[in-house]
Amino acid sequence: MAGLGLACLIAALCAFGYAAVAAFHGARTGDRRWVDSSRRSIYAAAGLLSVCVVVVESAFARSDFSFELVALHSSTTTPTLYKLTALWGSQAGSLLLWAFVLSVAASAVLFATRHRHREVAPYATAVLGGLGVFFTGLMLFADGANPFAQLDPAPAEGNGLNPLLRHPAMAIHPPMLYSGYVLFSIPFAFAIGALITRRLDASWIRSTRRFALLAWIFLSIGIMLGARWSYSELGWGGYWGWDAVENASLMPWLTGTAFLHSIMVQERRGMLKVWNVSLIVGTFALCLLGTFLVRSGILESIHAFGESTVGTPLLILVAAVLIGSTALIVSRLDDLRSARRIESLASREAVFLVNNLLLVGLALVIWWGTFFPLISEALTGTRSSLAAPWFADYTTPLAILLVLFTGIGPLLAWRKISAGAALRIFAWPLGVTVAVAALLVAFTDAAGEPWALAMFCVAAFALTGLAQEFARGAAGLRALNGGSYVSALGRLMGRNRRRYGGYIVHAGIAILFIAVAASSSFQTSRDVRLMPGDTVEVEDYTITYAEPSADIDPEEQKLTFAARLDVERDGKSFSLSPSRNYYSGNTGDPSAGPIRSFFEGEATSEVGRREGASEDLWTAMQPDLEPLDPLIAAVDRRLLRRLPEIGPEGPTPEQIEQMREFANAQGDAIERLAALYVANPLPVTFRINVNPFVIWLWVGGLVAVAGALIAAWPAPAARRRRVSDVYAARLAKELGRA
Repeated sequence: MAGLGLACLIAALCAFGYAAVAAFHGARTGDRRWVDSSRRSIYAAAGLLSVCVVVVESAFARSDFSFELVALHSSTTTPTLYKLTALWGSQAGSLLLWAFVLSVAASAVLFATRHRHREVAPYATAVLGGLGVFFTGLMLFADGANPFAQLDPAPAEGNGLNPLLRHPAMAIHPPMLYSGYVLFSIPFAFAIGALITRRLDASWIRSTRRFALLAWIFLSIGIMLGARWSYSELGWGGYWGWDAVENASLMPWLTGTAFLHSIMVQERRGMLKVWNVSLIVGTFALCLLGTFLVRSGILESIHAFGESTVGTPLLILVAAVLIGSTALIVSRLDDLRSARRIESLASREAVFLVNNLLLVGLALVIWWGTFFPLISEALTGTRSSLAAPWFADYTTPLAILLVLFTGIGPLLAWRKISAGAALRIFAWPLGVTVAVAALLVAFTDAAGEPWALAMFCVAAFALTGLAQEFARGAAGLRALNGGSYVSALGRLMGRNRRRYGGYIVHAGIAILFIAVAASSSFQTSRDVRLMPGDTVEVEDYTITYAEPSADIDPEEQKLTFAARLDVERDGKSFSLSPSRNYYSGNTGDPSAGPIRSFFEGEATSEVGRREGASEDLWTAMQPDLEPLDPLIAAVDRRLLRRLPEIGPEGPTPEQIEQMREFANAQGDAIERLAALYVANPLPVTFRINVNPFVIWLWVGGLVAVAGALIAAWPAPAARRRRVSDVYAARLAKELGRA
């Protein structure tokens, strides 16, 4: 099987290489046969890489430890779901995923444009083929990057998957992020093709817009899943820690959001051409940079995979993309200039530009904070980091302005708006904003947190404006066709999915920012050390550490210490069960101590929480195991004396029996330790948080993704036709825009 996979990987490299050369040759000579064969070569690469993925996944499924990749990242005790998702937990597997998604996305866009863009598509094919050569070449020629590398002899057992990755969100989070990164290569490739051929109208945007939107959707899902995993698994009480790899995924999301807005200006007004090609180049470079940060280990991160052999090639690719694209853009500046200008600051395109500047400004601030350790080390010789408060100080005002202009933009018309129309349109949003501000100051503590108060007010403005747009649109359709408001809303969204889907995205983002402002500004957090029977008051909650418990999972070789917390509030009671999981052999050296190895490797937290519409009660635990150290050391010494020394020729039948007895003795010792933990409870440090409005973070994210899916969903063919001029004029009149 490994031979088949390796052969397909080599063939995929050849297919990508042929596609790049043939497409370029066909573009230069105008010979369509070369262009068509290059496109089919991309299809072939997708098929070959599909076989590669199937081979690797089947090796994981059957625990074939002759594959080095499987031996390093799985084991016979790893649950089946995590065996299949362990592929992207490794360097070689993630590179294979990158190349596979690239081949599928490239095949899809080239199939969709096979009868269009006769000049642009061949160069785009060459760019995509070149990227395919890079990633398949890395797998074949970089040390430790070949997913089909073999071990001989094959070990009897694998290392297992990192415990932190054994979470449902982490089964989906990496492929979502990688899919987002890869899909941004599609508009990037067509932008390069448009620059080379000087075909710089909006046609390349229309053909790749949906791929850019899908990339945004995948990145959004990936970021939200990562935040959910952090909130549920890491045990520190938050969902966003401004970690380097977290930031690396957020930066292309911000610039990609800017790109999706600015291309509407080019499509509608023929403006911002330089800005658009610069944005997509920057976004794709940031996607590559995100991959580099995960794989290079150059910055400390809980998400990074440590030092690897592909960091330098990835950095060279980022530099090549930036330098080559910049040179190409500079050489085409005359072609990129637009004769049109923004006619009024009170216009939709002007607000889109302001929003773009704010989004890029946020990305630049985050980039500076993320790479400050490297910058400070280069300038001073000392590596210094910027903590979360620094990021909050500089991103908060930009985020408030972003939400404000997100609310203003949909209310304005293209080109300009009259003063009377502006007063009429802004009356309700401004009135609601003033009312919300007054209520918050009068009845809550928001006045003590001015940044949070400002965010609540601008979000109220944005949500009211968006609701008004839906109401006006539905009213216009009812005036024309009759029916209920609900049916009118349905018809409204069906006629213009892109516009109203975008409005739903804006609403989701506003809800999300409300949750961020509330949870970060009004969180209550306490660390308390308790014994069973102890009680603590946290805000309105009375929390009692009722009893400890322990559990052993032989399949995962996991020891769990847990606690039951009894909680009372307003006469109602419920229980929470936080726990701490310890895994065998995480040190990588079983001789270090068969029992001690459980506690010296990576441990995971399972938080106990109760989610509500207004707040979450969140708890995590850390048992004080120091009193057990002498006992663990003594048990380890006795067990290690029973472990046979195995020579290079392998274990003898007698040694195999001794190893079996050793494993049984280790299991008995763990069972006795678990019973001892319950019978003689130890002090436990609990972190108890009251986190306001966190559930609305997830709701806002889901709303935003739903809106993006609506915007991306193809309309039925009959609805793609433009409405007649008469109908458009009547509808505009009903909407007050005539």
